[in-house]
Amino acid sequence: MTRCEVCGNDYALAFTVETRDGARHVFDSFACAIHRMAPICEHCRVQIIGQGVEADGHWFCGAHCARAEGKAGIVDKVGSPA
Repeated sequence: MTRCEVCGNDYALAFTVETRDGARHVFDSFACAIHRMAPICEHCRVQIIGQGVEADGHWFCGAHCARAEGKAGIVDKVGSPA
């Protein structure tokens, strides 16, 4: 059995996630993986579960938060005002 690095649960069906830099993380659920690995919006502080928006090396949950932090030209969908 393998122990989840977030909650400590020792679980036979735990899974490993390997990142681009070669780091390996073990979790017993997607909830624990999200808790540890999801980026955090630099404006509203929510964990970004979907695509999110990256602007100048900063992560936001959507265009509204990116614009609130002064990022120009960010839209959630084509045809939306920037």
